[in-house]
Amino acid sequence: MKTMNLKPAALLIAGLAAMPSFVQAQTLDKILETNRITVAYREAAVPFSYRPAQHKPMGFAVDLTEAIVGDVRTRLNRPGLVVAYMPVNAQDRIPLLVNGSYDLECGSTTNNAARGKVVAFAVSHFYAGTRLLVKTGSKVRNYADLAGQMVATTAGSTNEKVMRKYSADHNLGMQFVLAKDYAESLALLENNSAAALALDDILLFGLRANAKDPAALSVVGDTLQVEPYGCMLRKDDPEFKKLVDGSIARLMQSGEFGRLYQKWFESPIPPNGMVLNMPMSDRLKANLKALSDQPEQ
Repeated sequence: MKTMNLKPAALLIAGLAAMPSFVQAQTLDKILETNRITVAYREAAVPFSYRPAQHKPMGFAVDLTEAIVGDVRTRLNRPGLVVAYMPVNAQDRIPLLVNGSYDLECGSTTNNAARGKVVAFAVSHFYAGTRLLVKTGSKVRNYADLAGQMVATTAGSTNEKVMRKYSADHNLGMQFVLAKDYAESLALLENNSAAALALDDILLFGLRANAKDPAALSVVGDTLQVEPYGCMLRKDDPEFKKLVDGSIARLMQSGEFGRLYQKWFESPIPPNGMVLNMPMSDRLKANLKALSDQPEQ
């Protein structure tokens, strides 16, 4: 497989509403013309999409991406199709997709109604909920324990919105420090700049598993707001969405999806051989049959 690594261009776009409209050829036409598909990945979204030192991008969502790319090759009869990998973060992943910098992102992006106005989502491949990562031995066991304290989360994530609302609804007076990505979010907790890190539960398990001292960190708190993850593609491109949905449906119905899930969520994963021990949720099991692409409710 031919691969390339790209760095995203700097974009100064204030919010989704301010994004300019972008008109271009449909994705499959664009890929056929250029003989290249550009796919996005997150650098620290374990176990979905991450890149350990000296390694290529890997993870559950990267495996999904590669399966989709394989179907694109077959559909277009382009066995030599070049695959370019572009790192993205919570702030630039949507603008870079909309402006045509890349063609597909499979990772830990929540499918919600607001984002659905700008981009499209494929069949949901995971369901997550906001929880807390704290230092083992911390007195913080749930959200009420964070009254008046500093909480870290990733800027632009749904977790920030959920936590701010919870704090306001319960008059907790939490303060927030926002990081650009998951690695920086973890560093804020580890260097005591925050009493807790609020992210999707699976991301917290992943960060903990690959931390320098996993035993020094604990996942605590009730689950807030269950959210579906889906591969993200440009809006109003039904032909490409049909292909992506078909790829994921094929994996789910053949049993390959379940094998990939076991590989990344229930078995030792690189680089440290940690096991997340996170069985497939009932919600995700149901979606292996339902094949829903619906946003969070």
